[in-house]
Amino acid sequence: MSTDYEGFVVEPWRIREIGIAPDNFAQAESIFALANGHIGVRGNLDEGDPAGLPGTYLNSFFETRPLPYAEAGYGYPESGQTVVNVTNGKLIRLLVDDEPFDMRYGTIRHHERTLDLRTGVLTRDVLWESPARRIIRVRSKRLVSFTQRSILAIWYQVEAVDKPLRVVIQSEMVANEELPVTSADPRVAAALERPLVSEQHLAGVTRAQLIHSTRRSGLRMAAACDHELHGDHDYEPNTFIQPDWSRMTLGAHLDPGETLGLTKFVAYGWSSQRTLPALRDQVDGALSAVVNTGWDQLVAEQEGYVQEFWDGADVQVDGDETVQQAVRFGLWHVLQAGARAEGRAILAKGLTGPGYDGHAFWDTEQFVLPVLTATAPLAARDALTWRQSIIDLASERATTLKLHGAAFPWRTIRGQECSAYWPAGTAAFHINADISVAAARYVFWTQDEEFDRDVALQLLVETARLWTDLGYHGDDGKFHIDGVTGPDEYSAVVADNTYTNLMAALNFRYAADTAERWPQEALALGVMKREIATWRAADEAMAMPYDVERGVHQQDRGSTEREVWDFKGTANNKDYPLLLNYPYFDIYRKQVVKQADLMLAMHWCGDNFTLEDKAKAFAYYEAITVRDSSLSACTQAVIAAEVGHRELAHDYLTEAALMDLRDLEHNTGDGVHVASLAGAWLALVCGFGGMRDHGGKLSFAPALPKRLSRLAFAIRWRGCKVRVTVHPDHAVYELEDGVHGYTELSHYGEMFTLTTDEPVTRDITPVQPMTPRPTQPAGREPITSE
Repeated sequence: MSTDYEGFVVEPWRIREIGIAPDNFAQAESIFALANGHIGVRGNLDEGDPAGLPGTYLNSFFETRPLPYAEAGYGYPESGQTVVNVTNGKLIRLLVDDEPFDMRYGTIRHHERTLDLRTGVLTRDVLWESPARRIIRVRSKRLVSFTQRSILAIWYQVEAVDKPLRVVIQSEMVANEELPVTSADPRVAAALERPLVSEQHLAGVTRAQLIHSTRRSGLRMAAACDHELHGDHDYEPNTFIQPDWSRMTLGAHLDPGETLGLTKFVAYGWSSQRTLPALRDQVDGALSAVVNTGWDQLVAEQEGYVQEFWDGADVQVDGDETVQQAVRFGLWHVLQAGARAEGRAILAKGLTGPGYDGHAFWDTEQFVLPVLTATAPLAARDALTWRQSIIDLASERATTLKLHGAAFPWRTIRGQECSAYWPAGTAAFHINADISVAAARYVFWTQDEEFDRDVALQLLVETARLWTDLGYHGDDGKFHIDGVTGPDEYSAVVADNTYTNLMAALNFRYAADTAERWPQEALALGVMKREIATWRAADEAMAMPYDVERGVHQQDRGSTEREVWDFKGTANNKDYPLLLNYPYFDIYRKQVVKQADLMLAMHWCGDNFTLEDKAKAFAYYEAITVRDSSLSACTQAVIAAEVGHRELAHDYLTEAALMDLRDLEHNTGDGVHVASLAGAWLALVCGFGGMRDHGGKLSFAPALPKRLSRLAFAIRWRGCKVRVTVHPDHAVYELEDGVHGYTELSHYGEMFTLTTDEPVTRDITPVQPMTPRPTQPAGREPITSE
């Protein structure tokens, strides 16, 4: 390859890559991945080769595999679930005078890819000279539709530039395509080697359909494609099909300036229950509908959908172009992960790659759903409704663990627990409170009574019952929860993790409140007044471990009394992440924090702490937090901003926002980090915007770092659209689309009424730091955008 690689250009509304570099293929494929929550396609080149990691995914379509254990144990999950690379419909190969168009050969005179965040369309422009010195220009456009959720569409055109030439376009669908080995475990490789079994293949002149099922999980999927042909000549296409692939071919002789092209529509569907004819007809119908729509109208629909999202979600950042681009990029991937999931999970990597086996974790409820609740609430509703749909499996898991209520899986695709390491999986019970509190938060923000009654109530009740079993009232009169793992996975199986305890307290409180709002429905779930009283008593007595000598809250009981990790001896960044370089036994018994844990409690349960509590704790825990997780920086940004360390908060914001654009964790190649990208929004809106929703009331305490001259964002709150603009010395609040024409908000603790008649302006008095700027472990300082 002979092209200068400039990487990703910083622009406010576009992700533009100039040049091409083999070492960057996998990262770029994740960056340019397109998805809608139902379908996900990696940003592979149209021609397929070369590739870092090919990938096409359907949400919740997986294959099972055995989970390995050196020693058996009661309650260990027996099977894992891994996302499957399904039939690849992106492929469009090109031959130029019998020479394959391949970026590894000939000369690349120009190569540029652009993702336009305002239209939702990925474009590519290539000027290529073949080894036989024939020059062509290839242009393509690609989208995964938000309005027609089954559809991937590609517009493709080749042009002869300097000499007459013969071109042949081959549009393909390929199942069981060759993939690089991504796991050292041979059992995983075996499970994913040719996981699809052909059931039917059909073809017409320009249309083809492939139907497959998985060998072990018993899921069935169908992919179908059709084409519209365009160019300067007549041509006669033909289609050839076999069980695992189809190919439509067309060719022409082009004089300089003449073009040949096609528009390719691909429809996907899958089911665990529907018959083959039903699934066949489903994708055939979706394909017929989009062919009738046509490319231009599909693009117009896409732009309309995306613009509606940005109108209520965009964040404007004046003074930092890098963060401005990155936060919009992050919001784009949050939208792609959940917009049309509709009864399926929002996955940690979205549908951008096979990282984490394609599993959903607690990341969804604690990082992604707060963003979606405030910007695209229907997507948040769907994600929480999915959790309710698997509550029977969660109840079965609780029974296996000899507990009442529901124990949601730490990691899963379908709903069964897939974590083979119980200290970081089963013991991380906080996921149950994360889910239930997210459901309550959605109700606070939307006042969706139907959801409150039919979804939130059951989630809250069954998880509250779990905490009743897990905890106990001690001799000190406090309610304790022992033997759990909090967000910090470097402190496993501890007593009274503060975050877990406070989230469980909220779980109890909201369960009691919701049961009292819906007494008949609660009674149908077996909820009696005595049980509600038990929940309220546990909430009021919840333990919060505190170190009197050091004057700080403890992450968990006794945590500040442990030996501090030898950070000076671990100053070499090659020693990080610690879990890959040191035994867990050593990590677990030392003071070293993988990711913000107590700080997360101080964000989401912040009304349990004073500002002085937060300032002291932030200073203490900064010195022992190594951020071996992409989930940490955004939370540190939020608390740093709250306690007055706004320049440090800006650095953490930058790290969260650039997690994938700069591949900071060196694993963006297997998919983007959706929670960290959502975290950039949290860092800006909850950090510098100071937004909190404690007690179901919306409050703001905004203040900017020196490097930002203005911050503006929109949120959807209780049927209203609220716009907040933060300047260095004042904030402006505006209300649009108000259901009642007004809403109640708080600015630095002062309540005010905001109406649609006129904006409200309030002065800003920034919090001043109570402690010097804290330092991080050697070599673990956050990055900056400068």
